[in-house]
Amino acid sequence: MPIRQDAIARAKKIKCVIFDVDGVLTDGGIYVAPDGSELYKPFFARDGLAITLAHKVGIVPAIITGRASSIVENRARELHIDLVYQGSLDKRDAYADIKARTGLSDEEIAYIGDDIVDLPIMRMVGLPCAVGDAVPEVKEAAQIISDAPGGRGAVREIYEIILKTQGLWERVLTVFQTDSDGAAQ
Repeated sequence: MPIRQDAIARAKKIKCVIFDVDGVLTDGGIYVAPDGSELYKPFFARDGLAITLAHKVGIVPAIITGRASSIVENRARELHIDLVYQGSLDKRDAYADIKARTGLSDEEIAYIGDDIVDLPIMRMVGLPCAVGDAVPEVKEAAQIISDAPGGRGAVREIYEIILKTQGLWERVLTVFQTDSDGAAQ
């Protein structure tokens, strides 16, 4: 997994991870029903577990996605993600709101993206990350690039790096064994 030279130092400061949905939490496919509604989104269970367990040890999760979907609302609720922004390809206003609501600085925020709509936020955060099958421009902007493609464990890989860098991985394992309430896949 490609990790740039100062990525580890940056990862130590992270208190919030923001992710795109299509192509990051899912495989990027858009499955449309005959009536034009979104039929389903294939989420990856290990990504979901990483999100909920990291939240239990203090890493706040957030979603900013260009599309709007009740499927995303349901998944966010299941994963206990309160900061959910849908329906705008320009994600900068949502990012500013996350910073205002959490009181965090750019250096304390990571973003995981896959396509060019993610670049403006990736250029602002302390730890820009890309999924393994991201477009070249996103990979170039990223400090960490997962081996896994979007929707197939990329989020989990990046969370593990952040948690291990901060010395929180063992705590995550303990939390799961002693307090799995609210943990979701």
